[in-house]
Amino acid sequence: MCLGVFPGRNACFSFRLISMLPLVIVQARTGSTRLPNKMLMPFHDGESVLRILLRRLVEAKANLRVADVVVATTSNPKDDAIVALCDSLGVKTYRGSESDVLQRFIDAAKFFHATEIIRVCADNVFLDVEALGVLARMLETSELDYVSFRTSEGKPSILTHYGFWAEGVKLSALEKAARMTDESLYHEHVTNYIYNSRELFRIALSPIEEAVPGIEAHPDLRLTMDTMDDFLTQQIIYKALSERGQALTPRNIIAFLDSERPDLYEKMRNNIMKNTK
Repeated sequence: MCLGVFPGRNACFSFRLISMLPLVIVQARTGSTRLPNKMLMPFHDGESVLRILLRRLVEAKANLRVADVVVATTSNPKDDAIVALCDSLGVKTYRGSESDVLQRFIDAAKFFHATEIIRVCADNVFLDVEALGVLARMLETSELDYVSFRTSEGKPSILTHYGFWAEGVKLSALEKAARMTDESLYHEHVTNYIYNSRELFRIALSPIEEAVPGIEAHPDLRLTMDTMDDFLTQQIIYKALSERGQALTPRNIIAFLDSERPDLYEKMRNNIMKNTK
């Protein structure tokens, strides 16, 4: 439930919480340039991508050693619908800057008294939820500023097209990044400055091959959602697994594609070529 506007700040929020555990902050807005309103479009059985993702996170929360799951959206009235959806699920929200997403995360973390954050992109419907526990443990038991996953070439998973993994980051590292740069790129992309400035931050990236053995043998696997082609392809995969009662794990997804729908790899490959990060 959104309660009001914080004096002197263009933000709206709901219920504070206090905990030493990492806080999962889901980044969501309706104003995507390439696929507007993708968060709220009907995806499967009338449920949107955001509703599905939040349901999965809430159901898994107790097993992940995280403080809570909240959504950081924007103060744009178009995102009232996101707040309404979160209210219906009992998920807390924070509203801040639409363009300065870095500051939005800083403000949300401070409001909820979180010093450690797990950042989730709301359009990653196939997020590897179990991997959030790995990030939480890494943050909890170390002095690291930033934790996530990487390819065998050292590329942070946030820059890949797999769409499985989140990021863990300390609030202090976000604040340091905000102080050190005014470039819009780094304020729009929350952690970009951090993982591109490894001499300034303590960073650990776990190999994706350890998380999902054999995944790099599938270079055409794309489960990030930027376009309508992505949306439609992922609908097929989600429908097949969910109607069989199969968990949305990377292994199950790859097994389905390999055995039943290898044709979808070509669609994904085409989208990778059009949307390489």
